[in-house]
Amino acid sequence: MYPIVLSLHNLVRWVVVILAIAATVRAFIGWFGKKEWTALDNRLGVLFSSSVDVQLLLGLLLYFFLSPITGAALKNFGAAMSNPELRFFAVEHVIVMFAAAILAHVGRTLSKKAAEAASKHRLAAIFFGLAILAIAFAIPWSRPLIRLG
Repeated sequence: MYPIVLSLHNLVRWVVVILAIAATVRAFIGWFGKKEWTALDNRLGVLFSSSVDVQLLLGLLLYFFLSPITGAALKNFGAAMSNPELRFFAVEHVIVMFAAAILAHVGRTLSKKAAEAASKHRLAAIFFGLAILAIAFAIPWSRPLIRLG
C-alpha cells in the first residue's frame, strides 16, 4: 500500500504545481492587466485548492499510517530532530505544506468574497504566490521527481 500511495502523492504533486502556476499567473495577469474576473479564474482557484486538499489527504495518510520514515521519526522524535532527513519529513515538510494549503484556501476564499475584479486578482495573486513559494520550499527535491511504483 505504501508504494501506491507514495506514487500517487508524487504524481498529484505535479498536478498541484501546474494548477498553482496557472492560477497564480492568471491572477497576476488579471491584477496588473486590469482584467475582469472570469469563470476560468474562479475555476483555476477551485481546482488549485482542491488539488492541494487531495495532496494533503494523501500526505497525512503517509505521515500517520504508511511511511516508514515518519513512523521511525514519530517513535523517537528527539532522535529524529538530529537527523536532517527525518526532521524534514517529520516536521518541516508537513508544517510548510499545511501552511501552503492554508494560503491556497485563504486566497481562494478572499478572492471569491472580494467585490471588485482588481481585488479578486490581487488577493489570489498574493496568496497563491505565497502558497507556491511554500510548496517549492517543502518539496523534497532530492527524491525522485517522478515515482511510479
